[in-house]
Amino acid sequence: MTSEWENVKLGNVTSKIGSGSTPRGGSKVYLKDGEYALFRSQNVLNNSFSKNGLVYIDSEAAKKLQNVNIERSDVLLNITGDSVARVCKAPCEYLPARVNQHVAIIRTIPSKLDSSYLNYYLNSRSMQNYMLTIASAGATRNALTKGMIEDFDISVPPLQTQKKIAHILSTLDDKIELNRKMNRTLEEMAQALFKSWFVDFDPVHAKANASSDADFDRIAKELGISREILDLFPDEFEESELGMIPRGWDIKRLDDLSKVTMGQSPNGDSYNYNCNGLPLLNGAADFKDGILIPKKFTTDSKRKANHGELVFCIRATIGLLTYTDTEYSLGRGVASINAHNLHKELIYLGLDRKIERLKSTATGSVIIGLKKDDVESINFVVPNDDVMEFFHLMQRSIFDRIKINTSQTQALQKTRDTLIPKLLSGELDVSELELDNVTH
Repeated sequence: MTSEWENVKLGNVTSKIGSGSTPRGGSKVYLKDGEYALFRSQNVLNNSFSKNGLVYIDSEAAKKLQNVNIERSDVLLNITGDSVARVCKAPCEYLPARVNQHVAIIRTIPSKLDSSYLNYYLNSRSMQNYMLTIASAGATRNALTKGMIEDFDISVPPLQTQKKIAHILSTLDDKIELNRKMNRTLEEMAQALFKSWFVDFDPVHAKANASSDADFDRIAKELGISREILDLFPDEFEESELGMIPRGWDIKRLDDLSKVTMGQSPNGDSYNYNCNGLPLLNGAADFKDGILIPKKFTTDSKRKANHGELVFCIRATIGLLTYTDTEYSLGRGVASINAHNLHKELIYLGLDRKIERLKSTATGSVIIGLKKDDVESINFVVPNDDVMEFFHLMQRSIFDRIKINTSQTQALQKTRDTLIPKLLSGELDVSELELDNVTH
C-alpha cells in the first residue's frame, strides 16, 4: 500500500448500511411485473445481477419498505444463507426497487469512497474469504450483521485512483458481459432448432402436407435445412405416452441415454477456500451464466463429475445446467449427467425446456429438491439415428462456439482476478495513468 492510501472502517465512509424485509403475505403478494422490483438473494451474484426469479411488489408494499429504497450506485450484499457474501452493483435498469431481509444495501459517501471500487474490493478473494469466515462463525446459519459490515477494514486510495482502478476492471467485465450475451444468443439459436424439430415437429408436419418435389424444396428452404436432411424425417405421426410423435421415433428416459450421479455432502471438515482438493459444486451459488464458479473446495469427495459432463442443480434453484470444464466434487444440491456424445445436446436442450415441470415434482419440508428417480425418469422424444446424428452435428457447431466464448470469458476472468489484488493493494500503481471520461 502506498503512503497515500489509508485503512478505514466501512461504516465511516458510507451513508447507509441496511436490509429490508419480506412483504406481508410473502410469495403470495409477489408480482411478475410492476412498478417496484424486489431484489432477493437469488438475484445478487458475485459482481453481477441476475434477473432470474426477479419479482415485483405493488406501491403499498413498496411504501412500507421505503427505508430500503435502492439508489443508483448502491452496492448489494447478501447477508444470510448459502449465498452469503455475494455482492454486486445495483442494476439501474430495474429501479425503482427494494430489498428483502437477506440483502443489505451499502451506500457510499461519494466524496470518500467510489461505489464501483467498493464492489470490486468486496469481490476480491481475500475479502470474500474473510466474509465467509466471519459469517459462519458461531451460528447455525451463515450471516453477516450490520455491525460486522460497518467494521470491515477497507484500503482506500485517493478518489481518482479508486475510479481508475474501477475503470480498468470494469473494462474487462464489459468484455466478459459481451461474451455472455453472444452465448445467450447462440443458446437461443440452439433452442429454436430443438423446438422446431422435437417440440413442434415442423419438418414432419410440413412433409405431411407436401405433395410435390417443389413443395419439398420450398419446405427445406423455409426450415433452413437441406433437402437431404428433410428426407430423413417421417411424414406421419403415431400415438405415444407423450401424445402424438413422429412415426418411428422413441420415448426414452434420461437413464436410458446417460448415467446420472446424485451429489452427496462431503465431510464438513474437508471444506476449505484455499484450492485444496477438488472444487465443490453445492448448488445455485456456484452457477453463473453457464460458467461454474465454486468458492469452496473439498479433500473428501464422495461423488464426482468428470470433465465434459452436464451438471444440474437439483435443490432450491432447480434447473441450472452447464457443462463441466474440469473435475468437480458434487455436493448435495447438484447431480451430474454423463451422456453419450450423440445425445448431449438433446439432453441439455430438453432439460432446459422441462424446468418448470420439474419444479412441480420437487419435494422437501425445508428446502425443496429432486430425488434421483425424478431426474432419471425424465422422458425425451428421441428420433431415428440419422436425424439424431444430423441434429448432433448441427448443434455441436453451435456449442463449440459457446465453448470458445466460455474459454475466453474464463481467461478474462482470470486476468481480472489476478489484477484485483495487485490493484487493490497498490502493487500496480495507476496514479499516473491517463484515462478519459473516468466516471466510476
